[in-house]
Amino acid sequence: MKPPPVVYHGPDTVDEAVRLLAEHGAHAKVLAGGQSLVPMLNMRLTAPSRLIDVNRLDELAYVRTDLEGVRVGALARHADVERATHAFEAVPLLRQAVRTVAHPTIRNRGTTVGSLVHADPCAEMPAVLALLDGELLLRSERGGERVVKAADFFVGPMESACQEDELAVEAYFPKPKGRTGTDWREMSRRNGDYALCGVGTSVRVTEAGEVTSAKAVFIAMGPMPRVVDVTAAGADWDAAAEIAVEQLEPEDDIHASAEYRKHLARILTARSLRASYEAVAP
Repeated sequence: MKPPPVVYHGPDTVDEAVRLLAEHGAHAKVLAGGQSLVPMLNMRLTAPSRLIDVNRLDELAYVRTDLEGVRVGALARHADVERATHAFEAVPLLRQAVRTVAHPTIRNRGTTVGSLVHADPCAEMPAVLALLDGELLLRSERGGERVVKAADFFVGPMESACQEDELAVEAYFPKPKGRTGTDWREMSRRNGDYALCGVGTSVRVTEAGEVTSAKAVFIAMGPMPRVVDVTAAGADWDAAAEIAVEQLEPEDDIHASAEYRKHLARILTARSLRASYEAVAP
């Protein structure tokens, strides 16, 4: 199938892109990597009358790391995040998760910020942002810039807090505090397919190895990324996995039953928490 006819805009500056969104936001879509939008256009699942292509905005093509965390511009590709050694050293979970995003060809075009705005409950990067308690920087002509916490950004399946006239400019992934280990793993029928279940975890320990914080986040297990605090289980990872699975409500679909997804979540969570712990344990 082919996409419906659209009026194409190729702004040269962020200000011009924001102005176009202010003028046409209700009838426009922003094109960055296009790995989700273009298939949706071809299948006529969305039919905007305007397409605002931001690929000329080179100022947004960055992955920057400072003492506090990693900032990813709207035009940074998944592959840029995956290959940024400085980002991996500050926030290892970024590379741990992004290398499981689809296939290399998709990671070469798809953008991390675009994935966040798309808010697919099966996508890895929204879950990473949620687990790390990250933020999105949004910009509009109407309200200027605003920062939205991950907990407030994902409001439903394929639905985010980014308004029609707003451009997502940057994602911020804070550096985990203290002695924190992280891990990401998922199960899919074929390499690169959407996961039947995906789990990211973080475990913080003291110098003596005592667990002071343990959290897990899940994909393909509900309408949005779900962060579960399992600190109460201490270092009993099987018990922690049970606590997490009890709070998940996956649904049956053509790919797997809800019970099978819970079975996967139980196993993956225990293994992931253990790996996060062992990464930093004395």
